Amino acid sequence: MKKIINLKYLILTALVIFTSCDDFVEVDPIGPDAANFFNTEEEYEDALIGAYDLLQATFWNNLLAVSASDDFGSGGDAFNYDQPVVQNVNYMIQTPDDGEQLRFVWQYMYAGINRVNYLLENKDKLDFSGKENMIAQAYFLRAYYTFELVKFYGNVPLKVEERNGVNRIVDAQVLAGDQLTMERTASKSAAYGLIQEDLKEAIPNLPVTQDMPYKATKGAAQALLGKAYLYDGKFGDAATVLNQVITSGQYSLTTGNDYLNLFLTIGENGPESVFEIQYTNVEGAGWDCLVCSEGSYFVQFNGPRSPFDDSVYATGWGFLLPSQALYDIYDNNDIRRDVTILDLRALSDAGDNSKYSAPREDTGFYNHKYVPRKDDKGGNQSVAELVHKNNYRSIRYADVLLMAAEAEAQSGGANAETYLNMVRARAYGDNSMDYAASEGPLLDAIYEERRKELAGEGHRFFDLVRTGRAKAAFDAYNASKPEDFVAVNFTENKNEVFPIPRIELELAQAEERWGQNPGYTN
Repeated sequence: MKKIINLKYLILTALVIFTSCDDFVEVDPIGPDAANFFNTEEEYEDALIGAYDLLQATFWNNLLAVSASDDFGSGGDAFNYDQPVVQNVNYMIQTPDDGEQLRFVWQYMYAGINRVNYLLENKDKLDFSGKENMIAQAYFLRAYYTFELVKFYGNVPLKVEERNGVNRIVDAQVLAGDQLTMERTASKSAAYGLIQEDLKEAIPNLPVTQDMPYKATKGAAQALLGKAYLYDGKFGDAATVLNQVITSGQYSLTTGNDYLNLFLTIGENGPESVFEIQYTNVEGAGWDCLVCSEGSYFVQFNGPRSPFDDSVYATGWGFLLPSQALYDIYDNNDIRRDVTILDLRALSDAGDNSKYSAPREDTGFYNHKYVPRKDDKGGNQSVAELVHKNNYRSIRYADVLLMAAEAEAQSGGANAETYLNMVRARAYGDNSMDYAASEGPLLDAIYEERRKELAGEGHRFFDLVRTGRAKAAFDAYNASKPEDFVAVNFTENKNEVFPIPRIELELAQAEERWGQNPGYTN
């Protein structure tokens, strides 16, 4: 059973910075305030569940991350820009005035940090058995939300203090007025350092397994720490901690039918799962509060547009279309191609788009990992397209192996080929495609394997950015795209990060103090 992470557990003491309101106001507390809360173990658990809850809002992050990739077109309505922010991100023409999804990432990740900080600022109020585990999960969550912010926006503003000789995020909520004195972290690296410290504090007190699948484990925190090191260019540190995940024996690559079902609901929380964001369809949602949904809105974007009728796949909105170039990099005997890409033209008797309503820049391909399926929509509550129950596989063991391979290759380790070949052997069913020096540099082979293995999961764009290969990748896309497709306008020293929403700068009175990200006008 999935844990239903419900918004009702959110406890607020005041309206905080970076929420959906366009001004800062004083409000009466909703439910108990901190002075009358955290008196029982159950109340700590409720606050922790409230902190987990906003992980479900990361469907916005995944939507933008996939659209930003060179391997996926935004798609959408063929005649109107029905999701202009998503489409602007696809073409890399986003601006500080783009709201909706770009602002949601900013708002909800900060809101997630603040829910964590509400718990952490009260962590010493009561002692009970198991509290160390709860507090460790809180530090993991804060690291996760902060990591998402840094990926998207760079050296973001945070409340920081020195603690035990290192800089740490302050264990206290950001309240109305704090935004007027907060500063941006000195650099991306400094922000990654804060994330690393949270995870280093979390790891010793996290168990190898938890009683519920939504809870972070030691392996999840180690994997995220390894990823934070990798993004920070600390390859030796990344290799060390990622090897700890691998040698723990807690995870394995799924094979055979288990791999073919990996992205179906029956494949959730399996042996390859290091950390999954849990979704459920048992509680309804409405258009007036998309983030209130306990289901995944991301899945709806990946389905073919109506009219479309199929015995297996459900209709969606025709976004996030794999490119022909992505399809072509898979060998015919690579089982990942059909797991990753749904070729609807191949399912049509005429081999054309007569089976579905053609979206913008139609390729005939759909993101098979997260395409809506009719079996998963049965029993959906309220507005069905808002409550898909498909989990998001945030960290998979295959990702850990490839991150470790990269870290080892960069730091002179001995295991890079072994880890790369483990992923390839799963893809081909044997070791016939093991890495050979004739392919070219090992590091390039690892990068290409990440492209194949993780396509459609939201990692590709950020992989290109952190390895300095984004401009070349988008130039290659522009050179090979169909003539009637729009070119991607990736600009170096600008599009590596996204613009801070203008309204957030204005609300914080920080147009000068924080400044806009380079290349975007304030």
